[in-house]
Amino acid sequence: MHTEHTRATDYNADELSTKSALLGIAAAALGGAVVALLGFYAFKTVSLPAFSTSMVTRALCTVGIVLTLLLVGVLCVKWIYDTHRPAFTRPKWRTWLTYAACYLSPALLVLSAIGLPLSASKLWLDGVQVDQVFRTQFLTRTTDQMGYADMNYEGLPTFYPMGWFWLGGRVANLLHMPGWEVFQPWALISISMCGCLLVPLWQRLVGSLPVATAIALVTTAVTLTVNAEEPYSAVIAMGVPAVAVLAARAFNGSWLSTLGVALYLGFSACFYTLFTGAIALTVVSLVAIATAIYERSLRPLMHLVVIGVGSLAIAAVAWTPYLLATFRAEAPLESAAQHYLPEEGTQIPVPFLSFSIIGALCLIGLIYMAMRLEDAAVRALVIATLGTYLWVVMSMVVTLAGSTLLGFRLESIIVLLFATAGVLCLAEIRLLGIPTLYPARFSETTNKRITAVFAIFLVFGGIYYAQHIPEANEDALDHAYTDTDGNGERADRFASDSSQDYLKIREFIDSHGYAPNATTVMTDEKLFMAYHPYWGFNAFTSHYANPLGEFSARNAQIEAWGKDSWEQTPAEFQKAIDSAKWNGPDVVIFRGSLEEPGDGFKIHLAEDIYPNQPNVRYRAVFFNPDVFEEGWDTKQVGPFVVAVRSH
Repeated sequence: MHTEHTRATDYNADELSTKSALLGIAAAALGGAVVALLGFYAFKTVSLPAFSTSMVTRALCTVGIVLTLLLVGVLCVKWIYDTHRPAFTRPKWRTWLTYAACYLSPALLVLSAIGLPLSASKLWLDGVQVDQVFRTQFLTRTTDQMGYADMNYEGLPTFYPMGWFWLGGRVANLLHMPGWEVFQPWALISISMCGCLLVPLWQRLVGSLPVATAIALVTTAVTLTVNAEEPYSAVIAMGVPAVAVLAARAFNGSWLSTLGVALYLGFSACFYTLFTGAIALTVVSLVAIATAIYERSLRPLMHLVVIGVGSLAIAAVAWTPYLLATFRAEAPLESAAQHYLPEEGTQIPVPFLSFSIIGALCLIGLIYMAMRLEDAAVRALVIATLGTYLWVVMSMVVTLAGSTLLGFRLESIIVLLFATAGVLCLAEIRLLGIPTLYPARFSETTNKRITAVFAIFLVFGGIYYAQHIPEANEDALDHAYTDTDGNGERADRFASDSSQDYLKIREFIDSHGYAPNATTVMTDEKLFMAYHPYWGFNAFTSHYANPLGEFSARNAQIEAWGKDSWEQTPAEFQKAIDSAKWNGPDVVIFRGSLEEPGDGFKIHLAEDIYPNQPNVRYRAVFFNPDVFEEGWDTKQVGPFVVAVRSH
């Protein structure tokens, strides 16, 4: 009885009504977006040294993190103290201040740990390295067009979920930024929004504002450490622990929770299909089946059907054009998106064995899961964790079939599940464990001191972990400063590479009257296409190529053009270009020299060589310079030969 009374008066003291929770979620998300955007612009007004060349920025990051966590920690301790004073009326100003600080603290953490280190750069984490090239290209496309256009191929609907990128394009239009430049502010905004809305959501789930704030801050800190370079998947991963608990409530009869899970899965499918599939199959479905068996009832399965239908209806908004195009496709679909198996994909993640603050928290979470299986919410977290591990193992098994399930990408979800359980355990130890073990031993003063000790431990543990977020992203931050941006500049002020010539190439193409969104370019210069919204004759690798794009056939066509060009006249070469089944290139960007062409003009083709790692191999194709002497205007721009078709 004492334990249940304590839970009712302490743990659920801040429980929100449905209306308050929905308003809180909307307000927190909007507030997080505003704070992130204002912080982004504020950082751009000051002149800080590059993160990669100075320790000044690191020091300021730590200051921001300390101030954020100390403010929230002090306010939450005062809030808990007030809970134990039944006759005390909390001042309204402190109530509003505490809510504002708690609800907006994830955004402040994002700005301090990532926004400030990037303040002197216009690029996001990892700059334009590898996968960031394609993400930047997609943002450039959605900024230029509001429809379902593929990032590369003209006339095809996008295969990759467009939700995060389409919204980013609208932000770019609103802020009057090019697509490549909006990557940073939109990433800061979206991660901040998600972190902030988790506070009222968890407050609704656990009934405690301090506990909800702790979970949201831990979630944000972990995400910034392990998954920040991919913001569109990070915002989905951040919600998985909450969705697991919502699923438990949904399958116990809550239609509001059922709606919440359906909305999450629907929007997730519009953002990142890998996490959607993994969560739907190994979290939501397993929780439904386990609940049905535990209760010996079909009610959970009925709610599962409603979730499935609702989420698919939302997902159809993003996926219908592509699915319709696949039904009409004449050529076979070709996808190598899952042909990737790095070293971390061959190991099972065990974060609770890591000798670190987050490792200790995950270990506490593991123990808590094992000890509290009778609790429906904890049981849902356990099922979600086991299901995620099952996906990771199955990904390794599927390698026998020549593919993977990209299980290594789910490591962030596993860490978040264990860490969330760890926070819940610490909260329960303080609110329920000590009074249960020592029901009449501690005075009110002693209880306050115990609470203060818990708060000090958590705040300084959080500071210790959070201040290492920039260090954990050091390589990614370095790339943001050393890579050449769309303006042809490096943020660290060192000399740029050949990418600085892209603006001159753009000027040469523009001088011939070719509009970017009506022009097809054949090139292996990935960054040029990432910074400018031209259509590509072919994608750069099969792993990011639209399955409808006939990547291999287009590669073969390029190779044939190159080989045949040595035996053709300019007229025959142009006829060969025009006879292709796809729109031929209006512009070709080669590596080479007009004055000393040597072996010819060079362009590289990529081929998938999975299961090898690295999984891509490049080969050079050489074109005969003579075939560009008629019907084309050519110009040497740095190391590039640019050939533009004459009108």
